[in-house]
Amino acid sequence: MAQFDTPQIGYTLNINGEYHNTLDIESFSQMMKDPSYCYKFYWLEAIVDIISKGIQDTTFDAIIDEMICNAWYSVREFHIHLSGIQADGLVRDGLERAVLKLTELSDLPTNASKVEIKNAIREHNADLKLAKGQLTNMVPGRALAGFFSKSSEEVPWGSIRRLTEYIRRIDSTMIRLPYTFGDSSKLKKEVHFNPDWMRMIQDNMVNILGWIQYEKVKWLQNNNPEVPGLIYKLAPMDEKMRKLNNVRKLWEGILEVREVCDVFTGKPIITKQYDVDHFIPWSFVMNDELWNLMPMDSSLNSSKSNKLPKWDPFFAVFAENQYGMYNLIHERAGLHKLFEDCYRDNLHSIWAGQELYRPGNSKEEFYHILQKNMQPVYDSARRQGYEIWNL
Repeated sequence: MAQFDTPQIGYTLNINGEYHNTLDIESFSQMMKDPSYCYKFYWLEAIVDIISKGIQDTTFDAIIDEMICNAWYSVREFHIHLSGIQADGLVRDGLERAVLKLTELSDLPTNASKVEIKNAIREHNADLKLAKGQLTNMVPGRALAGFFSKSSEEVPWGSIRRLTEYIRRIDSTMIRLPYTFGDSSKLKKEVHFNPDWMRMIQDNMVNILGWIQYEKVKWLQNNNPEVPGLIYKLAPMDEKMRKLNNVRKLWEGILEVREVCDVFTGKPIITKQYDVDHFIPWSFVMNDELWNLMPMDSSLNSSKSNKLPKWDPFFAVFAENQYGMYNLIHERAGLHKLFEDCYRDNLHSIWAGQELYRPGNSKEEFYHILQKNMQPVYDSARRQGYEIWNL
């Protein structure tokens, strides 16, 4: 059994033995080695997605459309920078620029479906042509570089026409490549997948996509060092992952014994007419930690969405409510039990358990602990591009 580099991905002899020991799996494992930009990962991911549908012949244009769809959610919903930001503040990655260009041209929501994104691409294709065309310059050929090491012939990187001929020559005389190119130019250029490579990829779809995601996450984390939970920000999340039930029960218990005012309106929270929401958006922190949650007027929740509230004056009001909760859980056994019920899903931060919610904090100490831990997270979200909510 041949295997790829870490993480271990292998392929086995299929029933008829069509591709046993005939494909250069070692070179395939080099397809994501030493990337300069993140769109190399999205190129290979898009190819695997297209092959999974049994499509043997496609174009640069169709592959890039797939790449834009796959990158949309991370860039738009979570403000991930695919290859970081230049010193002058400009986006480095061409795929991220294409997503942002489509954002300017369309009214797509951040959580748009793949069908909606592809429809918008078709509608605005003429205006996207330049951004999409830039993605064809290097990666389609560079992704095959691991296979070219078998040849002593110099690779003609400077000419797409000569590179197309070179790839065909390598494929026909030395080693079967996963794909070759047609004679059309720019976005219309054809991509032809080798049938044996298609079968290998289809047989190992889950492992290969897992390998791509593993490498992509490493790259993205290096280029977004302040972003927490990045592995969860590559695709739409299942709302069932949200764990707010015990926090809501705790606030319900608190509302039975004292008045709590909405952080943003100053009006008393009405039982059964509020949502439990995050001060710093969930889409950034990717957790349901108690220290970041608050009861909030249901009518405002959709307006706030994944925006940041202004730090001043709202943090002080938020901290006031948190301190009121803190006092009550240490004064009343019933509320302390509801607080303990939050341990499993909503109390994972070490600083919160060891500092914030320990008994004996004065109001000033509590505020200071909360602020020194929350403000850096808030500032990171702001730098990442999260908008300020203008109430």
